[in-house]
Amino acid sequence: METLVQGLLLGGLYALFAQGQSLIFGVMRLTNTAHGDFIILGAFSTVALVMFGMPPWLALLVTLPVAALAGFALQFVVLNRTLGKDPLPSLVVTFGLSIVIQNLLLETFSADPRSIDTDGFNTQSWALTSDLSVGTLPLLILLLAVLVTVALQWLFGRTALGRAFRAVSDDQEIAELMGLNARKVCAFATAIAFALIGLAGTLQAMRTMVSPSDGPMLLLFAFEAVIIGGMGSFWGTFAGAMLLGITQQVGFRLDPGWGIWAGHLVFLVLLVLRPQGLMPKTRG
Repeated sequence: METLVQGLLLGGLYALFAQGQSLIFGVMRLTNTAHGDFIILGAFSTVALVMFGMPPWLALLVTLPVAALAGFALQFVVLNRTLGKDPLPSLVVTFGLSIVIQNLLLETFSADPRSIDTDGFNTQSWALTSDLSVGTLPLLILLLAVLVTVALQWLFGRTALGRAFRAVSDDQEIAELMGLNARKVCAFATAIAFALIGLAGTLQAMRTMVSPSDGPMLLLFAFEAVIIGGMGSFWGTFAGAMLLGITQQVGFRLDPGWGIWAGHLVFLVLLVLRPQGLMPKTRG
């Protein structure tokens, strides 16, 4: 039971990592290879605000709109130029951004791991039974992951902006003929995704230590969750993150060196047996 609970809590963190990636791919069919580095950039942005004396939760509230504006500008000015049938330009550009972000963080913060001091909140726990307790912060992260998934599903299925996202995703040229500005629609999608990235990065830094070189590892976890769940499916991404978290915890329980490997193994098996993912299509 403890392994299952800890796996679900870890899966909540992976779901926050992955939903931004799922949104960007679902709307623009763009694979952002700098996704993990943007998560770490969001973490260090909040770390910097806290270092200047801002309370952690206020720093998080500042990071979210700044991340959204940065995402809007990046998509509108840079990434929109890479969209098309050929995926290579977006892969090259985001790979270059990954290298730039990692070196920028190394120059600014050095290679030393950092974390956000939450005045003991990250060590608080809540007793489920006399023998089982869960961390308050991991539980909060899991609840936020559920809320984010519900909100994204509602946004896509019940709002005019969501219909615009789906129209651009289905056929950008026809969407523009119907009066949509595809560049702005894609920029709004990236803004939402980057707000989620800022949230995930900050919570990661509250939960554990982060370093400038952690981006590729977080990208891998996010990518595996998206692929396991099904590309463009928010509930599928959530389910994939849960499965990945539980599998890793089972591996850690068997042997401390098997946790990450067990997650990769399940990813490989599902990729072979069900390449479309568990829930391959988002529905309203």
